Amino acid sequence: MANDNEKEAAARASLQFLRDGQIVGLGSGSTAAYAVKLIGERVRAGLKIRGIPTSVHTQQLAGSVGIPLVTLEDFHQIDVTIDGADEIDPRLNLIKGGGGALLREKIIASASRQLVIIADSSKQVAALGKFPLPVEIIPFARALLSMRISALGAAVKLRESGGKPFITDEGHQILDCTFGQIPDPPALARKLSEMPGVVEHGLFIGMASVAMVATGDQVKELRSSP
Repeated sequence: MANDNEKEAAARASLQFLRDGQIVGLGSGSTAAYAVKLIGERVRAGLKIRGIPTSVHTQQLAGSVGIPLVTLEDFHQIDVTIDGADEIDPRLNLIKGGGGALLREKIIASASRQLVIIADSSKQVAALGKFPLPVEIIPFARALLSMRISALGAAVKLRESGGKPFITDEGHQILDCTFGQIPDPPALARKLSEMPGVVEHGLFIGMASVAMVATGDQVKELRSSP
């Protein structure tokens, strides 16, 4: 319950970044869902924004709360995206993808002038890596990539749902890779990106502008340290 209160507090604090006329990226996951619902309340009260969702689930949620939706075909530049994270380090590097939407989330983040991350206090860490790093792959390469990522020091597990491989919105599979502490996230990101068959990974390096992290009823605004 405390985490839910923190998630809602962080989501509410992120609304300060919204302005009339903006194109807004709508994140995925439990914390982002609070933001989507709160944005819907603002829209019903007269806020004029248009949203681009990062997942099918968020698209359905945003539609249900009355947020007008557009696509990247309509707008190539997003003013601000509000999204959650599974881990946040002091430089605002992130692990994302616990909900399985990392590919669309990273595409939306890359098109955003500002990426605002919202999180409860459990997501703030000194170093990334305790949370399993999601790596989205094509099924054809699963065995090979499991071996190659294991060779980097990770315990690799295929994500499943209902006893079958979890399938992303884009039709791919996810390997959850537990590295323990990741001493050099940018270097690992490069190694994973260079592997044929890896579609995307959940390391978001240098993409977040600001993070709103709630502890109890207090919300801290974090900027990246050098």
